[in-house]
Amino acid sequence: MNKASLIACHECDLLQSETPLVEGGTGRCQRCGVFLYRYQSVPTAHDRTLAFTLAAAILFVVANRFPIFGLWVNGTLVEATLFGAASALYADGMWPIAGLVFVTTILMPSLNILAVIYLLLPLHTGGFPHRPEIILRVLRHVAPWGMIEVLMLGMLVALVKLQHIATVVPGVAIWAFGAVMVLLAAAAATFNPRDIWARIDALQGEGGVPHALQASAAAVTAARAGLFVCHDCGLLSKPLFADTHAGVCPRCGAVLHRRKPNSLARTWAFLFAAMILYIPAILLPVMVTSTLLGTQSDTILSGVVYLWTSGSWSLATIVFIASVVVPMLKLLSLVFLAWSTQLRSPLIPHKRTRIYRVVEFVGRWSMLDIYVITILVAFVQFGSIATIDAGPGSLAFGAVVVLTMFAALSFDPRLIWDAVESESE
Repeated sequence: MNKASLIACHECDLLQSETPLVEGGTGRCQRCGVFLYRYQSVPTAHDRTLAFTLAAAILFVVANRFPIFGLWVNGTLVEATLFGAASALYADGMWPIAGLVFVTTILMPSLNILAVIYLLLPLHTGGFPHRPEIILRVLRHVAPWGMIEVLMLGMLVALVKLQHIATVVPGVAIWAFGAVMVLLAAAAATFNPRDIWARIDALQGEGGVPHALQASAAAVTAARAGLFVCHDCGLLSKPLFADTHAGVCPRCGAVLHRRKPNSLARTWAFLFAAMILYIPAILLPVMVTSTLLGTQSDTILSGVVYLWTSGSWSLATIVFIASVVVPMLKLLSLVFLAWSTQLRSPLIPHKRTRIYRVVEFVGRWSMLDIYVITILVAFVQFGSIATIDAGPGSLAFGAVVVLTMFAALSFDPRLIWDAVESESE
């Protein structure tokens, strides 16, 4: 079995043969069912991805240049861009939240767009990008932190709340962000990094990467076969020295480990910090509204109640799920995964792996309330008449979202299946 046909699942470490696919087909792991690869696209697919990404880049500039929407107050139109909204939080002393908003809605999507253009534009013109392995590695680590789709939902929730204060006029940016969201989703669906890695292999030739990896019939997993699997490029490789637990990928240069170093320890550390901060995140006010009639502090739950009583039942349900149910279930699910893996339990590995995938997917949606607060703080600044400021609960809640995402990224799902392997011996 050669390198081209031997692959290892990045979630259960199972060694298996790569199966040729029909156009539009996808390959999944035979044991845990996770997505592994899709049909190797024809060259024109890169052109489609490039077209989607270039369009997204243009509209992303428009979205950040023009106001999200306008607010008519006493004959005056109040407008703000996304960057201006983050700047308002920074000026209010909430620089951690301002930085989080800037990174997840401006910086990371920008890096994502630029990385794809850097990779695909030379291919379109007949060339090849310089050091593509570095850009592909950056792209993999940047992708989870770009949250344009969550921002769009946050804008809609903020728009509903602002309608009860003054007349809201949707701006150019909100439509541009919606288009960017669709275009980036289309680009992600058509982008196939495996094709670029295959071209890197072709350019590196026989001396670039190992081409004769053999695994015995008894070697069910890459770890048992003494192989490393690179999570950045997917390459299987042998360590330079036997019985070593670390190495360097010969194709992309990433540091390799049989399992993520100190995976459970880091997962528990992030989880404990998130659980401690979850209490003030729920109990402390996330927004403080000051008017001529007095000051009102709103927690996450009171915000949900406000949307429900104002008739926006669907948005109230979405906010409740994203801001209350999802963080709680994430914490409970990660505790269950870490605890059962710590005990090396061989029970229900398929269900535990699916739980991990769900946690990893839904983690970003808890940022919804942070984006709503950002927009409201930017627009409702009317001096002594009415102002909205971010409360201390928003700091705790933002920290909970980030910590639970780090906990999910630190957890190594292959440890679930290691216990199954030990049980079967």
